[in-house]
Amino acid sequence: MVHTGPRRVDDRRVISGIVHRFREGCRWRALPPEYGPYTTVFNRWNRSSQRGLWPRLFAALVACADPPQVTLIDRSAVKAHRSAAGAKKGRW
Repeated sequence: MVHTGPRRVDDRRVISGIVHRFREGCRWRALPPEYGPYTTVFNRWNRSSQRGLWPRLFAALVACADPPQVTLIDRSAVKAHRSAAGAKKGRW
C-alpha cells in the first residue's frame, strides 16, 4: 500500500506542543516549529477534547496509585479595560 499525503507528526511531539501551549498561554500560531505545524497540534487537541480525552487523562492521573510529585495544569487570564492602568485624576 502506498502512502499519499504528508507524514503523520509524532504523537509525543504533538502532546508536548499542546502542553506547551497551555503552560505558556500562547496562541496556537505562536507554537515553536519543533512541535510540528500548529494546525496539526490544534486539530489533534480539538478532536481529543471533543472525545473527552483530557478529563479522563486527568482523572487517571489523580487515581494513580503512585501519583507524580508535581502535576500542575493551570491557566487564568483576566482582561483589563485599557483605561484601568491608573487612578482617576482630579477631584473625587
